[in-house]
This record gives sequence, structure tokens and C-alpha cells, in this order.
Amino acid sequence: MNKDSKIYIAGHSGMVGSAILRKLQSLGYSNFVLRTSKELDLRNQQAVAGFFAEEKPEYVFLAAAKVGGIVANNTYRADFLYDNLQIQNNIIHASYENNVKKLLFLGSSCIYPKMAPQPIKEDYLLTGLLEQTNEPYAIAKIAGLKLCDAYRDQYGCNYISAMPTNLYGINDNYHPENSHVLPALIRRFHEAKINNAASVTIWGSGSPLREFMFADDLADACIYLMDNYDEKGLINIGTGEEVSIKELALLIKDIVGYKGEIKFDTSKPDGTPRKLLDVSKLHGKGWKHTTHLKQGIKLAYENFLTTKSAER
Repeated sequence: MNKDSKIYIAGHSGMVGSAILRKLQSLGYSNFVLRTSKELDLRNQQAVAGFFAEEKPEYVFLAAAKVGGIVANNTYRADFLYDNLQIQNNIIHASYENNVKKLLFLGSSCIYPKMAPQPIKEDYLLTGLLEQTNEPYAIAKIAGLKLCDAYRDQYGCNYISAMPTNLYGINDNYHPENSHVLPALIRRFHEAKINNAASVTIWGSGSPLREFMFADDLADACIYLMDNYDEKGLINIGTGEEVSIKELALLIKDIVGYKGEIKFDTSKPDGTPRKLLDVSKLHGKGWKHTTHLKQGIKLAYENFLTTKSAER
């Protein structure tokens, strides 16, 4: 990408899209074409086709998606499958029709089998059953990366796919029911602190192991791949480091300054027991994350406090 290249970031107001935008701006890129979901419904094929025909972006970061945690994924199964298929189909096809030079499709580590060997290598895709709670979202993302490969095979399109690990950071979703585990814990410990609650109850046993990446690190990786990576298939983006949900809860409790007790409700599901990405392929391409978990959570909590004060 040149500094004056016309760049479309689908989902620029979300956590990942806004991180990509901030990073590109900090590097001196300035020619962006951006639309909010109110301005452009990405599920509407005609609207997306018209937008691409008018704006003719050269590079596309496909970071738009309907996302959520276990409860949201399991509750809105049809919405997660339909909306995500529509969004990515429309953007990928419109990119082909309007000669986009390069497209980066962002998936999710939930595309891998529930019981995949650990750490998870890229070639473990489609080797086993998916986690039931987020299967619709995973299937949509698998379809997206396969669609990118199909357009590459049939039309020679330079479309690449990256699978990030669990993300958190600036502009995260802190919805009480529909957020992911890390932002959900930030909110719950903060509210428990404000309300002087004696304890905070967390779903499951606390034993599952998870990998977390600061969204600004993901943005840096995406831009690096856009400039340095041109392969079919997919590449994992992660830290290669993992932490148990219990350890995560204790870390967030400390950062937030909550003094009460943590309880674990073992009647609730744990989800996948372990989910760590093998990032040796990414490291081999010359990129590695720089934000460590404690530092990232502090930044995320500061942003949460700013956001909460703005809501008042």
C-alpha cells in the first residue's frame, strides 16, 4: 500500500476496525473511505455493490462482522450465520467486480475444531467437530476464508485470510450479556467495586485456558500482512501465550481494584477447554506482538472508564 492508496475498512467503528484505522493514520495513510452501519448496510448486496462501484477502493480490510460471546452466539444462531455470510459475500464479490488490488479477510480462532490438538496449527481446519455454542459464527467464517481462496483460484484475486485469537482493547463491547469474557469481567469487577459487592460469580470452573491479544497489536499484524503476505489459505494471529480464566479474573480484579471474593459457578459451561494458536507461521514471516496482557488490560480498563463517564 502507498500512503495515498484508497483504503476501505469495513467495520471501522468496531474494536478491530478502529484499531486498524488508528494504526494506518499513525503511519501516515490518509485516503480512507469509511461508512458506518447506519450509512451502509453490509448485508444489502445492492447497497454494497453501489458503494464499491462509486468509491473504487484499492485495498480492503474486512473487519465487519456480527460478533459476541457464548450467550450471544448460542442465542442468536440464525442471525450470526446469516448476517456474517451476507456481509462477507457482498464485500468479497464487490471487491472482485471492482478490481480491488488486495483484500484481508479477518476470521476467528473459533473456526478450528473444539478438540483440536494444541497449539492449533493452520492445517487443523476442518479436521473435527466445532464447538456447538458458536458453530454458526464459525461456519460463516470458514465460508469466508474459503470464498477468498475460491476467488484467488478462479480469478487470481489477491485475497488473504487471517485468524485472530481472542481480542480485547479500545472500543470493546462491554454489553452485560453479549460481550466476550475479558471485557465482561472488566465490567463485572468494576460494577462490583462501585457497588461494594461481597463477591463476583464467574461461569464455569475457571480452568479453561485462553489466549488474549490487544486489538492494536492485531491491527499492526494486519497491516504487516497486507504489505508482506500473499498466500492462499489462512494465517493465525496471536501471542502464543495462554492464561486460565481464573488467572485472568485475578489479574482483572487486581487492575480494577476490587477487594471482594471470586466464586465459580461450575453448573455453567466452560466452553472449549483450551484454545491456543500456533503462531510460528506468523513469527516466521517476521511479526510478533508487543503488548503484554497486564499492560493491555490496564489500557482497556482506562478506555472503559472513559467510555462509562461519557455515557453519563
